[in-house]
Amino acid sequence: MDLTYTEQEEAFRAGLREWLATALPKLPPAPSPRNWPARRAYDTGWQRMLFDAGYGQVHWDASPTQRLIFLEETEKAGAPYVGANFVGLLHAGPTIAGEGTPEQRERWLPPVLRGEEVWCQGFSEPDAGSDLASLRTRAWRDGDHYVVRGSKIWTSHAEVADWCELLVRTTPVSEAVPKHRGITWLALPMDAPGVTVRPLRTLAGSTEFAEVFLDDVRVPVANRVGEQDDGWRVTMVTLSYERGTAFVGEVVACRRVLGKIAREARANGRWDDVALRRRLGRLAAEFSALWRLTQGNVSEAQRSGGVPGVGGSVFKLRYSHARQELYDAAAQVLGAGALDLERPWALERLSSLSYTIAAGTSQIQQNIVAERILGLPKGR
Repeated sequence: MDLTYTEQEEAFRAGLREWLATALPKLPPAPSPRNWPARRAYDTGWQRMLFDAGYGQVHWDASPTQRLIFLEETEKAGAPYVGANFVGLLHAGPTIAGEGTPEQRERWLPPVLRGEEVWCQGFSEPDAGSDLASLRTRAWRDGDHYVVRGSKIWTSHAEVADWCELLVRTTPVSEAVPKHRGITWLALPMDAPGVTVRPLRTLAGSTEFAEVFLDDVRVPVANRVGEQDDGWRVTMVTLSYERGTAFVGEVVACRRVLGKIAREARANGRWDDVALRRRLGRLAAEFSALWRLTQGNVSEAQRSGGVPGVGGSVFKLRYSHARQELYDAAAQVLGAGALDLERPWALERLSSLSYTIAAGTSQIQQNIVAERILGLPKGR
């Protein structure tokens, strides 16, 4: 496995660094993380800057290694994350690029790249979260449309989204054998009649998630990506990106935060705690290993045509827990100050609690690793 960079890749890195040095000072101050309409405008404005500079397409029209370099360098430079449009750029976009028709790619990809349209993800349901094959939101064919009835939950950025990558059941669970074969992937316009969005407030006080209710919503058949009842396979493409390369920037961010935590411990006297120093040292080794694992996954994706493999589940499983441990260590350094949500890392600690659930629970990742990598039998 080759973890080195070619001359062309290093030239890409150098050009990106040079552009970031001139572009970032032009950005306005970031709005409050609790104001998602303002965040949408800020995040899509940044995406437009990337597009105009020739970097807008990097999430799907570039090699996996270039994506890795892009995410690494933008995070190191303190550039904005994809934010409100992470579903469009990191999930729906790559899926449409790989599975959509030429007409679908022409319709949906350019507006995402230019920062003009935002997507959300309509996968989880109240009774079908990690067990995605059990979803019950129904869709039935009526001429040139599907009629959709049901609800979704934990729909990221639904209140500011234009489109939703929506999973629906086109064959009832009772008739689909196995049950995942009755699922279809649709692109849902969020302004369609019958769509109701109710934001959900998180522990940290933000509303990036929402419930979405679908009351006989009509979706054109032309908005189907892949064949009817083939949505599970299409979804596995989406999730391979979500669990493969989508967390690259966050690993870089965690390594930077770890350095800040160590400096804070030295400043406030907690560095004298041998157990704390040992904990921070172990986390440094952990994130270093995760970065190498990321490079390995990207190298594998490069050889296999660009789609991350099941190694992304190994990464997601360990990264979720390492991130929680990182912010627990931050709380240990801050002491009572960790209860002050205005202090650095306090909100991040709260949000880290969701990482063992979001993008597939740790239990699901363990099953994937056991069955698809280790070849263990499925439980009965």
